Amino acid sequence: MSWQTYVDENLVGSGKVSRAAILGRQGGVWATTSGYTLSPEEQKAVLGAFDHPDTVQASGFRLAGQKYFTLQVNSRSIYGKKQADGAILVRTTQAVLVAEYTAPTQASEATVIAEKLADYLISVNY
Repeated sequence: MSWQTYVDENLVGSGKVSRAAILGRQGGVWATTSGYTLSPEEQKAVLGAFDHPDTVQASGFRLAGQKYFTLQVNSRSIYGKKQADGAILVRTTQAVLVAEYTAPTQASEATVIAEKLADYLISVNY
């Protein structure tokens, strides 16, 4: 399966994720929702956020120009909120999944989608 298929079918295709991207942990965008662009600075910040949890907890993060306040950080996942919308960043062995959701989708609905895909990718060493 192509990386684009994971974005289109597993994440956005779930109906619970509005925009998504898969970033390689060594850099580069593997796949993204059409028209969804993370700047090089945003990509670098997302990848570095897991190495600097205190910084991302204090200052939040940006995706496609939108600021998210960090709700929770752990070694695998970062959860952010912007008004009624939110974002989930999940680190796998070789990638970081970026999934945004919009109201009326609840955080718990989108989180389970991103986390399950991450579980699968980890199980196949990605």
